[in-house]
Amino acid sequence: MADPRAAGGGVVTAVDWTRWAVVLLKPDCLSRGLVEPVLTWIGEHVTIVDRRTVTPTEAQVFAHYEDLLTTRLAHFTWVDVPADLRRTYVGQRVGIALAYGEAAAPRLRELIGDFDPNTAGLDTIRGRFGMDSLSKAMAEGRLIDNVIHTSDDPTGAEREFGIWYGPTEHHLLRPPATAERSPR
Repeated sequence: MADPRAAGGGVVTAVDWTRWAVVLLKPDCLSRGLVEPVLTWIGEHVTIVDRRTVTPTEAQVFAHYEDLLTTRLAHFTWVDVPADLRRTYVGQRVGIALAYGEAAAPRLRELIGDFDPNTAGLDTIRGRFGMDSLSKAMAEGRLIDNVIHTSDDPTGAEREFGIWYGPTEHHLLRPPATAERSPR
């Protein structure tokens, strides 16, 4: 597993991060057997270069959700964010996929839909596969189960690559030969 300290920046130089995104298939996605349908749908829009199942460490989870633990923490008044991240992720299996394609991160963000599956369109991954809602999560004092996360932007893709893959996996950051044939 990657060293989350490598996440700070510059894991790999000379990479066009606008073409890369890291996909996190959350524990609810794995426990419900949704990995294949979700990755198949993603694969219609970008090329999946790598996929794997990992059991994340607390350091990886906290690095990945750094914004929830710092700048956005005040928005989550109904839940103990660090405790719920530990409960949800540490010791649980997650899927990681590395995606490549033109404007990968924004394209995938649009594809996954709103963070609340209850309000996400049925033409999105969260709208089609999500079973939770923000109101239910708030009532139960926990974070929402929404199947999937993907990089927000190129900076996020580089950061998340550092968290989940790390510098020993930089060889994966080569445009795949099949990318020329993949749909826009």
